[in-house]
Amino acid sequence: MMTVDAVTTVEDVKSLLGEALQLGSRADELDMSSRLLGGLPELDSFAVVTVIAALEERFDIRVHDEEITADTFASIESLSDFVERKRRKAA
Repeated sequence: MMTVDAVTTVEDVKSLLGEALQLGSRADELDMSSRLLGGLPELDSFAVVTVIAALEERFDIRVHDEEITADTFASIESLSDFVERKRRKAA
């Protein structure tokens, strides 16, 4: 069962991706299983840097180079789980 914080994180991550990648109304179609790398043409290596900066700013977290993996950016779920873990660790 997802906590309220986890649900909020998912919605915030979806919103952040929509803004950072300029997805427009396509952001509304994203769900937990939506593939990111390989699934969103807008998410190239340059966009990953933009998304990381936005995640750090919005969630007040620090993403280290070794944490930037294909697994982290595989789906909305994996990215949201990553953010939630970082937020808990920072608290």
